[in-house]
Amino acid sequence: MTQSQAPITQDVHTIPRKLPEGGKVNLIGLTRDQLRAALIEAGTPEKQAKMRVGQIWQWLYYWGVRDFAAMTNLAKDYRAMLDEKFEITLPEIVSKQVSEDGTRKYLLKIAGGHEVEAVYIPEESRGTLCISSQVGCTLTCSFCHTGTQKLVRNLTPGEIVGQVMLARDDLGEWPEKNSPKNETRLVSNVVLMGMGEPLYNFENVRDAMQVVMDGEGISLSRRRITLSTSGVVPEIAKTAEEIGCLLAVSFHATTDEVRDKLVPINKRWNIETLLNALREYPRLSNSERITFEYVMLKGVNDSDEDARRLVKLIRGIPAKINLIPFNEWPGAPYERSDWERIESFADIIYKAGYASPIRTPRGEDIMAACGQLKSATERARKSRAQIQAEAGL
Repeated sequence: MTQSQAPITQDVHTIPRKLPEGGKVNLIGLTRDQLRAALIEAGTPEKQAKMRVGQIWQWLYYWGVRDFAAMTNLAKDYRAMLDEKFEITLPEIVSKQVSEDGTRKYLLKIAGGHEVEAVYIPEESRGTLCISSQVGCTLTCSFCHTGTQKLVRNLTPGEIVGQVMLARDDLGEWPEKNSPKNETRLVSNVVLMGMGEPLYNFENVRDAMQVVMDGEGISLSRRRITLSTSGVVPEIAKTAEEIGCLLAVSFHATTDEVRDKLVPINKRWNIETLLNALREYPRLSNSERITFEYVMLKGVNDSDEDARRLVKLIRGIPAKINLIPFNEWPGAPYERSDWERIESFADIIYKAGYASPIRTPRGEDIMAACGQLKSATERARKSRAQIQAEAGL
């Protein structure tokens, strides 16, 4: 099946929240409504359910508690019931690498023994956590290391939320009892730019973000969350209506001919179709602007003509353009554009009235930069010629 023939909803297995044969239900990742329903099914009186949800929610997502016994405002017999029927389970940190620039890359093991990666990027004014939504990826973007790994399955809401919680664990960000309230947020921003296409796992991503945005828990504003898509057009309006976060688009080319090679999903929803959907997004989501991500590939998409064409294409869309120097990986079929070429490209965009920051590569020494993520146990040792052939180059 070619990319252009691929179904909109990918037929991949997602591990269920309830394990077979009466296994415990993992509370992490359940929305408030789902948690309420689960508590009632476990025997909580309906009149008490809303209160119990609020209590448990705060323990899980404000205090970061992982032990029912520590939920001291619940009666002991109720805590015992919770321990019998539920669990609080997060992905397991297999390894952590820290870059010279302070970037942290986590290799995480999830149900089934699969692995994903998440990256924390500290900056002066904020700390951004890049999280994954799938094991592997189905899109085969030719410049992306993750795209050389086949899709295994979708992540559950708990596995997505769990990445945020584990980063907060590692950074010591959960508040302490009887300590002054600290408003400093080390994980101040979350970007769905890790492994996978978030909009091919829409429902689980939506539920996870409802948990992350809830004001009585982790409490990240929707304007602090950015979802990056390669252009799954039918899900873009749903993202505006049901999540409302900021949107970034992996654009990377100004003609269908080039984008078909770089981002094969373009064969199904071409540039014109994608841009038509994007023009409505800021209005539907009350979002300020859309970020266009544009990886700079030497001799491929980095000419002055490309820059002028890009400005013409996005005219009328509230936008900024993030220019991303290509982050090389073993066997990559492309090279990074020369710095002078990137600056010339950025200058044309800036003079046309758009912000055009050049992203500083972070975590390159630990393969944590944009486009470099790939589970360690599944890093394919493909030759450059093999990868070029698969990319149609």
